Amino acid sequence: MTPLLELRNIWVEYGDKIVLERVSLQLDAGSFVAVVGPSGAGKSTFLRLVLGQEAPTRGQVLLDGRAMPAACGPDRGVVFQRYSVFPHLTALGNVLFGIECAGAPLTARLFGARRRAARDRAVEMLAAVGLDHSLDVYPAQMSGGMQQRLAIAQALVKHPRILLLDEPFGALDPGIRLDMHALITRLWQDHGLTIVMVTHDIGEAFKLGTRVLAFDKRRHDPHAPHRFGATVTYDLPLDRKTPPPPALLAALTTDPSGRPIA
Repeated sequence: MTPLLELRNIWVEYGDKIVLERVSLQLDAGSFVAVVGPSGAGKSTFLRLVLGQEAPTRGQVLLDGRAMPAACGPDRGVVFQRYSVFPHLTALGNVLFGIECAGAPLTARLFGARRRAARDRAVEMLAAVGLDHSLDVYPAQMSGGMQQRLAIAQALVKHPRILLLDEPFGALDPGIRLDMHALITRLWQDHGLTIVMVTHDIGEAFKLGTRVLAFDKRRHDPHAPHRFGATVTYDLPLDRKTPPPPALLAALTTDPSGRPIA
């Protein structure tokens, strides 16, 4: 079976700085892949490759066995840590805007039956994330958890096959994070999504993911640290009961010299 997404010997370089090197992996449809690693290990770069915002310097990114288009497509949605919502639009307006942009690229405005159908779809999506009673509420009137629910609704309303999450719950209080964990797990199952989530929280990665990828540098040169890139150092399929390996915990909590990371 052809994997949904495949990266073949990916390198990403900026001038003489190597960010990623020798990244080769396959992601199956329906998986929930959690990506962890120390700061600067190329996790966000990896996410941009999957999103289509960035092209590799060398290697190939394949979607359904074909070269990924050079632009972000509706088959991929993204949610960032900072709430990517429009402050001047209500919750309904935020979600409806994405549908209208897709349906009327030049005017971003639908009319008549098409607009009524789009509105119904937006309301349905807001209900799915628990915002059905907040249709006319503006983001400034929402809590952080509500704004992140709205951002998820924005991303899902166009029915992407792959949902990319970049530290989506990092700014939330612990109690709200637990609610968001339950929400994203339910949406993943109900909508048949493939999710790729970057997180600094290894407990979150092992709780939510069906697979954990850890990015780090295998080689270090103190005289030229920029000349070696990060790659996948751990690739762990999970059964939801798998504890983090001690070596992985140590790699994520210490620097290359073995000193604890603050």
